[in-house]
Order: sequence, then C-alpha cells, then structure tokens
Amino acid sequence: MNAPARLLAAYCGFIGLLAATASAIGVFARGSGASAPAISIRGEAYRYATDGVYAYNAVRVVAEGVGWDAVTLFFAVPVLVVAAVFIARGSLRGRLVALGILGYFAYQYLMYAVFWALGPLFPLFVLLLPLSITGIVWILSRTDLTDLAARIGDGFPRRTIVGFGTAIAMLLVAMWVPRIATGLAGDLAGAGLLGTPTLSVQALDLGLVVPLSLATAAFVARRHRVGYLLAALFSVKAVTMAGAIVAMGVSAWMVEGRLDVIPFAIFAAVTLFSGWLAVGVLRSVGREASLLN
Repeated sequence: MNAPARLLAAYCGFIGLLAATASAIGVFARGSGASAPAISIRGEAYRYATDGVYAYNAVRVVAEGVGWDAVTLFFAVPVLVVAAVFIARGSLRGRLVALGILGYFAYQYLMYAVFWALGPLFPLFVLLLPLSITGIVWILSRTDLTDLAARIGDGFPRRTIVGFGTAIAMLLVAMWVPRIATGLAGDLAGAGLLGTPTLSVQALDLGLVVPLSLATAAFVARRHRVGYLLAALFSVKAVTMAGAIVAMGVSAWMVEGRLDVIPFAIFAAVTLFSGWLAVGVLRSVGREASLLN
C-alpha cells in the first residue's frame, strides 16, 4: 500500500460515515407523520410535516426524501466503504466506483442543501457537498487518463454508453420541460412545486445531469480518453440515482397509498440497465495497479 492511496481511502470512508449519519437520521427521525395544511407564498395549497427532522417540508417531499435516504444508507454508503478498502490496495476499479458514488453524493447533498426547509441537518448537507466535490477532484487530479485508456479492453460497452447517455438526457428533457411550461402557465399544482417557490429538481437535472449525460456520450463516441472516466462516473451514479428514484416512489406510495406506475417502471428499468452497464464498464478495465502519483 502507498500513503496517497491510504489517505484517499480514509477520506472516502470519512465521507461515507458522514453520509451514513445524515441518511440514518433522515430515515429513523422522520417524525410521526403528523401534518397540517398550508398555502405557499405562490398560493398553492399543500400539506407539510409538522415534526421530525424534515419538518416544514411538504408531506410528499418528506416521503420521497426518506426513500432517497434509505438508498444512501443501505446501498451507496456500503458501496463507498467497500470501494475505499480496494482504493487502499491501489485498485483502479475502486477509484472508479468511488468517483461515481461521490458524484451521487455531490448531487444529493446539493439538492438537500438548496431544497429542504432549514432544519438540523442543514450544516451536515453543506459539509457533505464540498467534501464530495473535493473527493471527485482528488481522484481526477491523481488519475493518468492515458494509462486508464490503455487499460480499457475490447469489452468496453462503447455503443451502449453512447445510446444510454443520449437516452437519459432525452428522458429528462421530455419529463421536465413540459412541467416547467405548466408552472410558467400558472398551474402550480400541475408543475408539482409542493409549496416551494421554484423547481429545484428540474433545474439541477437539466443543468447538471443532462450535460453530464451528453458529455459522456460525446467523449465515449469520439474515443477520447476522458470518456472512460466519465463512463464510470455516469454509470455508477445512474445506478444509485435511478435506484433512489424508485425508492422515493415506493416511500411516497406507502404514505399516500398511490403509486405513480409509469415513472416507477421507467426508473426500475433504468436501475437494472445502468447496473448491468456499470458492471460492464468496470469489467473492461484491465490490469489493476495504482494510478496515484
């Protein structure tokens, strides 16, 4: 083992510990489920949670957040911890997995910091955001892209990644542009603001996830060396994020008694497909060795 690898592994483990703490509190301190009616500043009627760590958020938002926290606690954090063990051994695949999980955390805690009503977990959200971004930059800055490209075997799913990245971008545009148009036309309930003044989810998806999806597809299609790094980040993040959306739907179903079948089916399929794709990307990486300077 070398010192830089051990240090990076410890850093990833520390982020995992903080994320486990935040998500465990979200899952187990969600409150009694008590709610009250409210009218938002924009005149939208909704119900908000009156207790628990996510108090003052819409009931639907709390239900979805608990599902998201569950995926973070029981899947993303354990995967990051296992990746950290392999990072300490100098594993390239371990770094690629950690890169995707840190990308997932960066998105999650950016969303939590700017979307949730101010509450006791806010400082932890704000802390996890820059820590995750720093981890991403750390891995990127210590990765030899030429060496990485040389290790990619013939099994790398190039065409599949190009198609999947393009499809995800198109899916998000198709989902969110009509909703934005609905909100701008004055139908706040139809736009799903849920008591908030704007559409934060849509802004982040269209502003971050769509460009990442298209950039991954473009660089992989051109056989550019950075495409291999983006493919790992994108595919691992897609597994966790799509799985979180599925869990959010199930959690909301348990609270409201109604399942949004079409989105659930779409993102369940995306979860399975992106999991298969991530395995294919990681398997295509050849000889294991340390890429840390």
